[in-house]
Amino acid sequence: METTQKKLITVEALINAPVEHVWTCWTAPTHIMRWNQASADWHTTRAENDLRPGGKFLSRMEARDGSFGFDFEGTYQEVIPHEQITYVLDDGRQVSISFKGEAGNTRVVERFEAESTHSVEMQQQGWQAILDNFKQHVENPSTLDSLHFEIEIQAPAERVYRCMLEDETYRLWTEAFSAGSHYKGRWEKGAKLLFLGPDQEGNLGGMVSRIKELVPNRFVSIEHLGLYQNGQEITSGPEVEKWAGALENYTFRQTGGSTLLLIDTDTNAEYKEMFSGIWPRALQKLKSLCEA
Repeated sequence: METTQKKLITVEALINAPVEHVWTCWTAPTHIMRWNQASADWHTTRAENDLRPGGKFLSRMEARDGSFGFDFEGTYQEVIPHEQITYVLDDGRQVSISFKGEAGNTRVVERFEAESTHSVEMQQQGWQAILDNFKQHVENPSTLDSLHFEIEIQAPAERVYRCMLEDETYRLWTEAFSAGSHYKGRWEKGAKLLFLGPDQEGNLGGMVSRIKELVPNRFVSIEHLGLYQNGQEITSGPEVEKWAGALENYTFRQTGGSTLLLIDTDTNAEYKEMFSGIWPRALQKLKSLCEA
């Protein structure tokens, strides 16, 4: 019987995009959650990425019908921005990815050690399908941009998580976005949430969203589905298309008694500058609440 253990498999793709953009799409959690699946009946519900030598990464991959799921995780060994990534999976297998610019395009070559459960052909097809999905994601971009923010808070992750999501303190730190901001719904995986606030005329509006993934004290992913206006939930139409599918991820990374809070959020060009200024102020307010 042939063994596939330690056999090296290679997949590759030529992507019509500059290497800087390809790198961002490969490494940013909100992007990873969009392309990291081999077929449409699977999706990535959680992505954590500590992109540095010795840093850990994790992608939670699940069947869309909820029948099965697993964590794909490992530790980075080498990270050369826009050029090379090497890591070791938790089962000990080695993986390397190279990024090479070619006249405005980028060639991505991925080499990995096969495992012994499935055939080499099946593994190569699966990894190539994911890489092909990545190519499609990069070459057919949405109108959304990804923003990243992080802040060190001198409090354990449990307290940061609680202050961030509990109704009373949520209203306080989100005042940076809009006075009177609040939510209606439950912080549970799959649950619908309305994120609401009054406009200058006092009319209530906001976002219709659902909790894509939630791991208490560790990770929250919010998927925005539409708009709330004039007492109605609007989930189709030109205005909704600007936001539909946007992700807002919170990662809580505890070290000792402090927590590194990472925010990865999607926005469209119209609001990018505004959110780039508001999020840091909101996180400073959250930090003061947690450390009080």
